Amino acid sequence: MSKPNSLIINSPFTRPTHHWLRSGERKLDLKAGRRPAGYEVFDTRHNTVRGVELELVNRIRGRVDEWRAADCPGITSVTRRLLEHWRDKSDGVRTHAFYFCQLEAIETLIWQVEAPPEFKQGIAIPGDGGLWQRICCKMATGTGKTTVMAMIVAWQVLNALAYPKRNRDFSRAVFVVAPGLTVKERLQVLLPGHPANYYDEFSLCPNEALRQKLNQAELLIENWHGLMPKKEVDRSVVRKGAESDEAYVRRVLGKLAGFRDLLIINDEAHHAYRQRAEVKVSRKAAEDLGIDLEEATRWIEGLDRIHKMRRIARCFDLSATPFAPSGKTSTESALFEWVVSDFGLNDAIEAGLVKTPRVVIRDNALPNAQTYRSKLYHLYREPEVAEDLNRRGAQPHEALPQIVQEAYTLLGADWRAALLDWRASGHSSPPVMLTVCNRTETAARVEHYFRQGDAFWSELKAPERTLRVDSKVLDKAEVGETTTADKDYEQALKAIVAAAAIPATLKQDLLALKKEELLRAIVDSVSKRNAAGQDLQNVISVAMLSEGWDAKNVTHIMGLRAFTSQLLCEQVIGRGLRGVAMKWRPCFARMASSASCSSRNS
Repeated sequence: MSKPNSLIINSPFTRPTHHWLRSGERKLDLKAGRRPAGYEVFDTRHNTVRGVELELVNRIRGRVDEWRAADCPGITSVTRRLLEHWRDKSDGVRTHAFYFCQLEAIETLIWQVEAPPEFKQGIAIPGDGGLWQRICCKMATGTGKTTVMAMIVAWQVLNALAYPKRNRDFSRAVFVVAPGLTVKERLQVLLPGHPANYYDEFSLCPNEALRQKLNQAELLIENWHGLMPKKEVDRSVVRKGAESDEAYVRRVLGKLAGFRDLLIINDEAHHAYRQRAEVKVSRKAAEDLGIDLEEATRWIEGLDRIHKMRRIARCFDLSATPFAPSGKTSTESALFEWVVSDFGLNDAIEAGLVKTPRVVIRDNALPNAQTYRSKLYHLYREPEVAEDLNRRGAQPHEALPQIVQEAYTLLGADWRAALLDWRASGHSSPPVMLTVCNRTETAARVEHYFRQGDAFWSELKAPERTLRVDSKVLDKAEVGETTTADKDYEQALKAIVAAAAIPATLKQDLLALKKEELLRAIVDSVSKRNAAGQDLQNVISVAMLSEGWDAKNVTHIMGLRAFTSQLLCEQVIGRGLRGVAMKWRPCFARMASSASCSSRNS
C-alpha cells in the first residue's frame, strides 16, 4: 500500500494493534503489531533517514506487561485503588476514559518505583551523570502529558501520606519546573485547590476521602528562571558575597524549603540536560537545535543545589522530544538515555490523537500546480530560497523568492477553503496559518508580504489579523522583563486588539498593558473566544512557539528554515497537530515545508 486513505489505524484507548512502516520514499506498508519504540534520524545533506530502536524501552515494555499480567505485585493498597479507578471504563466514572499512552506512562513509573526486584532484573536505567535519579516519559504533543503529571502527583502524595516512612519512594512535596511563564500558568491545574484542577476534571481520586487528603499536597510550580542565582547589587555599600546554597534553596523553594526528599517534575524536560565535559556544544549549534544553553545549565545547576541541601528523591521528566545536542555534529541530537516509555508522534497520528500532517496542493490554485509538489518537500533547501532568505540586512519591503510566493499561494488556497468551511460551520475563530522563519529579516519580509505586499489571496491580506512574533519581546515577556522601546511594533499589537471583536472593557484592559504583556496575551489566546487573539489568522515567528502554545486552530504551517533535528522538527509540527477537542476524531493539518519536516508523516 503506497497511498492509504487514512493514517488512523488504532484506537487511542487501547494498545496499538498495527503500525505503518516506511517501504520507500513516501510509501507505507501496514504491519500487524505495535511499532517498536524508537525514533528516526534524518540526514538533510544526503536526504536519507535511518531508524534508531530504543532497546531499553522495548525491554521495559515487556517487563511491565509481565508485571501487569501478574496483577501488579508489590504495589501499595493506595496505588492499587488508584490503578483500578484509572482503568475503570464504566459509565459514570468519568466523562472520558484515559488514553492508552497515559495509562502506560503512569504504569511504567509505578513499575519502576514499586515493582519487586524480580520484575526489574537486568534492567538498568542510565542516569544523566548527576547525583539524583531521572526517569523520562516520552509522549507526543497532544497526548495528555499534563494529565499524566496530575496522576503522578496523586499517586505520590496519597502514598506519602499513607506511608510516611517510605520517603525515598513517595513525597508530598512536589516541585514542578516549567520552561516559561506560559507553561507555568497552564500547569496551575495541577494545584488541588485550583477551580479547574485536573483531579476533579478527570476524576483522578476513587473517593471523596482520598480527594480531601490530596489537598495536603505541598506543590510549587515555577518556571526555570526561578532557578537563576540571585544577582549581586553592583552598587551595594556592603558586599555580601555570593548567595549561599541554603539561602538559595530557601528563596527558590519557598514553602517547600522545610521538606526533604522532594519529587521533581520537569515539564518540557528537553530544556534541562546536563552538559558533560567531554561533549562540546557551541551556543550556535544549540540554537540550531532549538535549545538555550544558559537555560539548560541554570535549570540543572539549580536542581543540583536543591539536591545538595534537601535531597531530590526522584525526578520525573516529561517531553515530546527529550533530545539534547550530542556534540558529534552541529545538527545531531541524542535521546535522553533514561527514557522508560515512548508514545511518539507517529503513534499519536495512528491513534487519531492529533491531526494528520500532509502536503496538500489544490490543482486550481496555480497552473501546473502538481509540478510544485517535489519542491515543497525541500522548499528551504532550494538554492534560490536558502541564498535569498539568509541574506543579512534584507529589508521588509523586499519581495520574497518567487517560489516561496507560489508556495504561499498553494498553501493559501487550501487555507482559504478551510476558512470558508469554518465560516459556514459557525466557528468563532478562523483557521491559522503559522510561518516559522530562519531569521528576523525573513519574518519581517513575510509580515510585509501579507500586510501590504503581494499576497495572492485577498483573505490573507489582513493586517489586523496578522501577527509577527518578536522573539526578543516574547522572551522578555516569559520572564516578566521589559525590552527597549519599539513604538511601531507596539502600535501593530494595539491595532490587532483594537480590531478584535471582543468586549470594549476587555479591549481597554489589554491596551493598557506593556507591549511585552500585550504580546504574550495575544499569543496565549490565539483561537480562544473573547480574547485578544481570537481573530488572528496569520502568525509569523522565528522562535518555535514550541511549549505552552495550544492554539488548536492552527491548520497550515510554512517552514522557512532548516529543520536540522527531530527535536526542532517535531516541536514546530506539533504546534499544528493538537486536536480541536478532547475526543477521538480525525482532523487534518496541511503544510508546505522542508523534506525533513513533512515527508516522514505524509
